[in-house]
Amino acid sequence: MKHNLYLHPEVKKALDEKRPIVALESTIISHGMPYPDNVKMALDVENIIREQGAVPATIAILKGIIHVGLSKDDIEYLAKEKGVFKVGKRDFGYVISQKKTGATTVSGTSIIANLAGINVFATGGIGGVHRGAQETFDISRDLEELASLNICVVCAGAKSILDLGLTLEYLETKGVEVIGYQTDLLPAFYSRTSPYKVNYRLDDPEDIANLLHAKWSLGLTGGAVIANPIPEAFSMDHQVIDQAIEKALLEASEQGIKGQHVTPFLLSKIKEITGGESLESNIELVYNNARLAAKIAIALNRYET
Repeated sequence: MKHNLYLHPEVKKALDEKRPIVALESTIISHGMPYPDNVKMALDVENIIREQGAVPATIAILKGIIHVGLSKDDIEYLAKEKGVFKVGKRDFGYVISQKKTGATTVSGTSIIANLAGINVFATGGIGGVHRGAQETFDISRDLEELASLNICVVCAGAKSILDLGLTLEYLETKGVEVIGYQTDLLPAFYSRTSPYKVNYRLDDPEDIANLLHAKWSLGLTGGAVIANPIPEAFSMDHQVIDQAIEKALLEASEQGIKGQHVTPFLLSKIKEITGGESLESNIELVYNNARLAAKIAIALNRYET
């Protein structure tokens, strides 16, 4: 793998010095937001992590080479390039062998972060069990990687376009803790709450790091979801979002949109329905998750130094 894996100098130095690192996905850059909002968001997230005292490592595949850490030019390229692949576990072989460019999903980012020795990852929201999965079997690969890799994923809950109840059931079956950061209820991405409870509430990054260390020290494999509610100032009304989702789902069904094309279509349609309000909320929740992830990475790093 070494000839297919490039460590950005900032990331390599941090790994050599055993400093705290936070992995970041790249699908949000290529498929989650329009240009130039995506570039500003990606650079701002990295700077937020640095300000907290950790090192950012945005992960992507550029012309067949896995990059752990991106330059500003790399981010600009990824944000503007057409035909960028969404890369999960299934897609690595093709994208690398054909020297394609791919943005890593939550599952893809988790795999590479794990290979590089990074165990804290900040994102917007995880994938999960889609609405109507009883018929479509549409379940995100994110849940499988969470079950098998020692990765702490800080997010604003599962994406609200999903079936949150079934997603929690699936995570329970796989033995993945869902920890609410300063909340007893699972946040629903754009909204701070949902009808569902988290497994455990922890109010301090140190306590989260202690839990992760305790779990992994026992040799128990698998990750944890840290559900971090969107800041109150940017939280959207749950009913408004639900109505927008239902409308977007109906349009997706009518247009025959399926598989990995569903999520970007729904996010784009929800942005259109909400007059752009959902995009601002999306950006702010990513910033919020990056801050918390950096604090957890710093706390967890004390066990390794």
